Amino acid sequence: MSLPIGATIGILGGGQLGRMLAMAAAKLGFKTLVFAPGENLPAAQVSNRHMNAAYDDVLALQAFAGACDVVTLEWENVPVSAVETIEAVGTRVRPGAGALSVAQDRVEEKVFLERCGIDCAPWRAVDTVSDLHDALAEMGPDAILKTRRDGYDGKGQVRLHGDTDALSAWNELAGASAILEGFVPFNMEISVVLARDPIGQVVTYTPPHNTHARGILRHCSVPAPIPETVARDAQRLATKLADALDYVGVLALEMFVMPDGSLLANEFAPRVHNSGHWTPEACETGQFENHIRAVAGWPLGASTLLYAVEMENLIGADAAESAQAMLARGSVTLYGKEEIRPGRKMGHIVRKTG
Repeated sequence: MSLPIGATIGILGGGQLGRMLAMAAAKLGFKTLVFAPGENLPAAQVSNRHMNAAYDDVLALQAFAGACDVVTLEWENVPVSAVETIEAVGTRVRPGAGALSVAQDRVEEKVFLERCGIDCAPWRAVDTVSDLHDALAEMGPDAILKTRRDGYDGKGQVRLHGDTDALSAWNELAGASAILEGFVPFNMEISVVLARDPIGQVVTYTPPHNTHARGILRHCSVPAPIPETVARDAQRLATKLADALDYVGVLALEMFVMPDGSLLANEFAPRVHNSGHWTPEACETGQFENHIRAVAGWPLGASTLLYAVEMENLIGADAAESAQAMLARGSVTLYGKEEIRPGRKMGHIVRKTG
């Protein structure tokens, strides 16, 4: 069943992804209601209404559910219990609690990916310092230790090398349950952003080449310099994941391209994704519009790449550049964040390259 024009789409989360989803929803004639704690949030600035409440406020969540025709999310760290509360009222959440639960635990995520037949880099669950020493002895000294839950944009992770003290790394994560991931000699990192509708139809976007600094995405170049066979294989694997999750909305699967052209999954995100921020300018239908179409039960738009493009994140002091200087570099999207902080995503710039 598709939503009528004028229906209300609820958005769990108040950041920049919710902001761009609300703007895409308005373009299609929908109203949006943002649920997130805080004042003057990026998404709340452009939505019809904002409920400022905690994610564990059951009465507020029930009222939110009653005011929405469908609910989606812009952040994978929304508690699963909040989604379950909304679903219990009878309001559909897309994507639902199942996909969110898998994505929130890095060990469950790896297990699910491998059960889908999607290879990952070597990994081990780590619950004690002894586990960490055993995993390093098995996998080698070069690895990355990550918290199982709540980490993003380089937070909650420590890189280990031959001269790194494992105990110090463990203490840096404050003894949280973790996962150790082995380094692999990959050629590049890519991702596949796709949209899947309620009846299982999928459109996939051209994979970008992604580069990171300190765990934060800095730059995307589209199309990635990979053979067409590798691009198709990446899209096939991402579609396989979305089907296994019975997913509705936009999903992103990050992958390593190995020297022989094989692919290893890194992680997936159950939401619109930073590595797809170039799609509104460079594709027939951008990721934000296709996400709204999917959760509303509307037909998906074509994801055809219209021209080669680059996307650059504006992080921290990058956003202190004058508006004139930024506009001279391409199409600018700013997120409405008042305070510039190191490592904080403030906006992005997209420019045509071919």
